[in-house]
Amino acid sequence: MYEKYDLNIKQSTYDWCLRAFSVLENRLGLNIKFHHEEGQVEAGQIFLFNHFARFETIIPQYLINQETGAYCRCVATKGLFAGSEGVAKFLFGVGALPNDLPGLLPMLTAEILRGRKVIVFPEGGMVKDRRVIDEKGLYNVFSPTAGERRKHHQRAAVIALTLEVFKTRIRSLEQKGDHPRLERWAKTLDLGGVEALLEAAHKPTLIIPANITFYPIRNTDNAAHKMAEIFSKGLSPRFNEELLIEGNILLKETDMDIRLGDAVEPKKFNRWWERKVIDEVFLRIFSLDELFQLKTFSERWIERLVAIFLARETRRLRDTCMHEMYSRVTVNLSHLTSELILRYLDSGQPEVAPEVFNRALYLAIKNIQDEPSIHPHRILRNPEAYFGAEQGDLRKLGEFWAAAEEKGLVEREADRYRFLPKLREDYEFDEVRLNNLVQVYANEIAPIAGAKRAVEQAIKAAPKTDEQALALLRFDDEVKAHDWCRETYSQPRHEKINQAETATESGAPYLLLPERPNGLGVVLVHGFLASPAELREFGLKLEAAGYSVMGVRLAGHGTSPWDLRDRKWEEWLDSVRRGYRIMSAFAERICLVGFSSGGVLSLQLAAEQPDGLVGVAAISAPVKFRNRNLIFVPLMHGANKLTGWMPSFEGVMQFHPNKSEHPDINYRNIPVRGLYELRRMADDLTRRLPVVNSPALIVQGTEDRVVDPKSAEIILRELGSERKTVHMVNAKRHGILNENANDCQETVMSFLSSLSVEDRIEERS
Repeated sequence: MYEKYDLNIKQSTYDWCLRAFSVLENRLGLNIKFHHEEGQVEAGQIFLFNHFARFETIIPQYLINQETGAYCRCVATKGLFAGSEGVAKFLFGVGALPNDLPGLLPMLTAEILRGRKVIVFPEGGMVKDRRVIDEKGLYNVFSPTAGERRKHHQRAAVIALTLEVFKTRIRSLEQKGDHPRLERWAKTLDLGGVEALLEAAHKPTLIIPANITFYPIRNTDNAAHKMAEIFSKGLSPRFNEELLIEGNILLKETDMDIRLGDAVEPKKFNRWWERKVIDEVFLRIFSLDELFQLKTFSERWIERLVAIFLARETRRLRDTCMHEMYSRVTVNLSHLTSELILRYLDSGQPEVAPEVFNRALYLAIKNIQDEPSIHPHRILRNPEAYFGAEQGDLRKLGEFWAAAEEKGLVEREADRYRFLPKLREDYEFDEVRLNNLVQVYANEIAPIAGAKRAVEQAIKAAPKTDEQALALLRFDDEVKAHDWCRETYSQPRHEKINQAETATESGAPYLLLPERPNGLGVVLVHGFLASPAELREFGLKLEAAGYSVMGVRLAGHGTSPWDLRDRKWEEWLDSVRRGYRIMSAFAERICLVGFSSGGVLSLQLAAEQPDGLVGVAAISAPVKFRNRNLIFVPLMHGANKLTGWMPSFEGVMQFHPNKSEHPDINYRNIPVRGLYELRRMADDLTRRLPVVNSPALIVQGTEDRVVDPKSAEIILRELGSERKTVHMVNAKRHGILNENANDCQETVMSFLSSLSVEDRIEERS
C-alpha cells in the first residue's frame, strides 16, 4: 500500500512547515508554554503526548526542533494517508508515519539510533471527555471505533525496551571486540560507521512522557464554525463539535501548557546472564524486524523466555509512562471549580451557599500551592489573578459559569448555588465537550490525587475556618504577589532598567502582631516609588507600643519600575483595601496611616467609610506638587500611548530619572505612566474628601521639595471630618515620617493614642 511513497523526511518541506507555524503562532490565540528541565528535550528519544485536539499533533515537533534542531518522526492515524496521494506525500515528507505501516516499529527504532526523535500518542486518538482512568483507578481510554474502553497503546514501551535490548547486544559486541558484527549492524542501519553505532548504543534510552493542557476550554461559537456553516449545507455532529471546541482554542486567547515529565528508562540488562541470554537470542537475528518478531510461541525456549519477559516489562513501562504523563496536568481554576461542584453534588449537597462555595474554592487554591505533586497554572500561582475568589468575583471564571448555566448544569442565585442532575448525565463521545465541560475538567484531574485531596480538604475546612486564619492566608497572597511580580518583571527586556536600580531593602509587605495587642490596628501605606520598607522601622515602633500593624505594598512597587509602568492608581487603592481587610481580622478598630501618595490613598479609602475605621493620618499627602513639569505628564503619557500602538516604538519617554532621598528604598527610574496615574489620583482626591467622616490628622513639612505645603490647607478645608487637625513640621525634606523629622512619628503616635483613649471612653459610656 505504501510502497510507492518515499518514506524519508524531506528537509526542505519540514523546514518550510516550521517557518510557517512560527509565523502562524504569532497570529493565533494560542499562548504556548513549554515547561521542561534544561537538557531534557535534548536527552529524550521517545516523547509521549496526550491527545485532546487535532492540531496539537503538529506542535510538539515544532517545539522539539526549536529546542534541539532535531527532526521528529510522528505516528499518525492511517486514515490521514488514505485520501489524497499528495497529502500522503506531504505527511511522509514532514516525518509522519501511518500506524499501519509494515515494519513501523523497527523503522522508528532505527530512526532513534540515527539521532531522530520519535513522537507517539499512546491514547491512540482524541480523548474528548478526558476520562483516562476507570472506576478501579486503572488507566484506560474509550475507543469510539471499538465502542468500549481499552488499555493505552504499548508502542512506545515496545520500542524503548527493544531498543535497550539491541543496545545491550551492541555493547556486548564492543566488549568482545567483534568488529565484523559491529560493522554489519552499522551498515544495516545506515549509521555511517561503527563509531556512530557505538555512540548511539551508549546513550540512555529515555522515554519523556508529556502532558498538554488547554485553558480555558470554550464551547461557544467562533469564526471558523460560522464560516463552515455558510459554505456547507450542513455540518456533521462530529465536525460541528470539533470546529466549536478546537476553533475556540486556536482563535481565542487560550493557554496551552506543555509539561514534560520525568524521563522513564526501560530495564537495564546489566547482569551477566541477561547479557548472555541476549547474545544467544541474537545468534539467529540479523535485523531489527526479526528482533521485534520474537513471539511467546517460538520453537526455541530461550526466545520464548525473552519474549515473555519483554511483554511483562513492556506493560510495566507503559503504565509507568501513563502515570507520569497524566500527573503533569497543569491544574487551573476551572479544574478546581468543577471538582468542587461534583464533590458537593455527590455528597448530597445539590445546593450550597455562595459564600461557602467561594471560600472552599479559595481554600482549594491555597491547598494546592502547598502540594508539591501538583503543577498549578500560573493563575493559581499569581494571587493578583485570583484576588476576589472568596467573594465570587473572579473574571477568569466568568466564561466557565456562563457556559455551565447556559447548558443547564448549574443555577446561581444570590443566596445559593444549585448543582443540577444534568451534571451526571452520560453524553456521546462527540457531545460531552459541548454539553458538559464541568465533567471534562473534572475528568482531567481525576488521576491527580493531590488535586482531589486539596478540594476535599477545602470543602471540610470552609465552614469552620475563622477570619484570622483566612487573614493569614490573604497575607500570604500579598507576599506571593510580590514574589510573582519580581519574577515576572525580571526578563531580558527589563534588564537595562532593573540593573540601574539602587533599592536594596526588601519590597515585601509585612504583618506585625504584638504579643499583647492594645486593640487598635494600623495600616501603613508607603509612598510613590517606594515600598513597605519605607515605613518598616516606624511599624516596628508601633508594634512595640502594642499596635497590630499591616505594611501594605502598593501594586507595582517594591519590584521593578516596569511593574509600576503597567499599573493604574485604582490598583494601588485595591492594595490598601486588601491590607485593611487583613488587619480587620486582628483589630476591631483600625487607623489608616499613609505617607505621601500613601496618604492620598488612605484618605481615599477613608472616604469609603469601611467598618472599624476610627481614624486616618495623612503625612505629606499631595494635592499640589512643587514640580511644575508635572503639568506636561499627560502629554508625554499620551505620546507614549500613541507610539505604543506602533510595533517598532516603545514610546517617547517611558522612564524619567529620579533623584531620591532614599535610593535604597525608592525606584531610580520613574515610569511616565506612573506619574500620570499619580496626577489622576491626586486630582480625584478633592472630590472624595467631603465624605471622610473619621478623625483625621494632616501632617506636612513646611519646605517640602516634592509636595506643595498648600496641599495640607486644601485637604483640611475639604475634609468632612468634624475632628481634623493639621500639624506643620519644620523640615526641608519630603520624607518626614520615615526620617522622623521633628518627632513626626511621635505626633502620629500621639494621634493613635488619642483614638485609643476615645474608644475606651466610648466603652465606659
